[in-house]
Amino acid sequence: MNRRAHEPADLSALSGCAAELAEVFVSLASDIALVIDDSGVITRVAQSAGTPMSPAAERWVGRHWADTVTGETRRKIELLLNDAASSGLARRREVNHGSDGGGDIPVAYTALRLGKGGPVLAVGRDLRAIAAIQQRFHDTQQELERSYWKARQAESHHDLLVQVATDAVLVVDALTLLIVEADATASELLAHGAPLCGQPALQPFDAASRGPVRELLLSARSTGRPAEIHARLAGDSHAMVIAAAPFRARDGMRLLVRVRPLGAASAGGAETRRVQTWRAERLSEAVVVTDSGGKVLAANPPFLRLVQASDETTVRGRPIADWLGEAANDVPALLAGVHERGIARLSGAAVRSGAEVTELQVSAALLADGDQACFGFTMRPDASARPAPAPGVGAELAQAITELAAGIGCETLDQLLLQAQRLTQRHLAQAALARSDGDAVAAAALLGTTPAELASMQAAPTEPGTAA
Repeated sequence: MNRRAHEPADLSALSGCAAELAEVFVSLASDIALVIDDSGVITRVAQSAGTPMSPAAERWVGRHWADTVTGETRRKIELLLNDAASSGLARRREVNHGSDGGGDIPVAYTALRLGKGGPVLAVGRDLRAIAAIQQRFHDTQQELERSYWKARQAESHHDLLVQVATDAVLVVDALTLLIVEADATASELLAHGAPLCGQPALQPFDAASRGPVRELLLSARSTGRPAEIHARLAGDSHAMVIAAAPFRARDGMRLLVRVRPLGAASAGGAETRRVQTWRAERLSEAVVVTDSGGKVLAANPPFLRLVQASDETTVRGRPIADWLGEAANDVPALLAGVHERGIARLSGAAVRSGAEVTELQVSAALLADGDQACFGFTMRPDASARPAPAPGVGAELAQAITELAAGIGCETLDQLLLQAQRLTQRHLAQAALARSDGDAVAAAALLGTTPAELASMQAAPTEPGTAA
């Protein structure tokens, strides 16, 4: 009883109607129907008269079914015919037909044998519409993923820029836990401008936080993995994030310790307000993140304004040295210093914006260790740089001295020296006024004289070649 229940129905009576059945299947639920003899040769092709799946399919009559498909799907045709021969019904398989247009036509076939020894009726559905939908879905998914990762990268770059701008960076000897390097931000935030090098790494923190900070440093040293905790600075109620990461320096293991404010500061407290003000000032500084070779990955708006760049894409991928003037030759040594010590500084850098030159203090710190290392650069106007003299002052003085020399032979040396003295005094007075923005009192103080004497120095000197 069970054996008969699993035997295929005898469809021998329909074998003579195979061609008609092919037309019926096409009109009802398929795009193409084939009648195949026991040798695997197509004897009839049925397609929709209005929209045939493939005009070339009419030429398949007389060919082996396996010869009408691409090489990688020939095996599936063999399996379809074998299944139909053994069980009377073959399960659905997808194959690809070639087309005159050059592209493949994906078709899903099922096959039915019409009685023992009868022909095989193969019924197919054109999968191109489904394939197009799948391709559009795949393309959309890929675009969403690209957009997601682009947004994540932008967010990551923004976080790095904020981190570079606001993190105080310490380099700590892993064995002694003494500070061996500290950037200017660390000195300002942790020590109110006092030097930190040589001090214990735990010193800037309050008593309750020193134990956890010590455990953090020892853990980073022993495990070789970065970690972070929340702690408080001495005399400050504002919570800070303390992150420590080990790296190998030339003379031993070091710990790169970064300290930054945690979220928004709580209301009240002079120290908390100081942290808020300090953080706002740091965010206004020019900041750049580069790869380990010094090529720009991200730059903040203050840097873009400094170098007069329209947007970040115009600077991304370019060497940071492109904007550092004569100090560009020192950039390789700066990058090597960051690799070795975690922090390095560059002097003599200057950025030119049109006719204006801004001298800078440039510092760089390690942001990550290993193959994905990158560097964070901060650039501040160099307060110690001497302002340039007023335009043309030096050239005018040189020209006046040259003209004065024309009087040799007509005037005595004493007369020429007196005129040279007056010329020099006048030009020095002009330079002092330019440096003090026209303030006569401040200009006189710069020259160690009085405003009255300064006014006298500005009086027109004796023309070269005339008697004093």
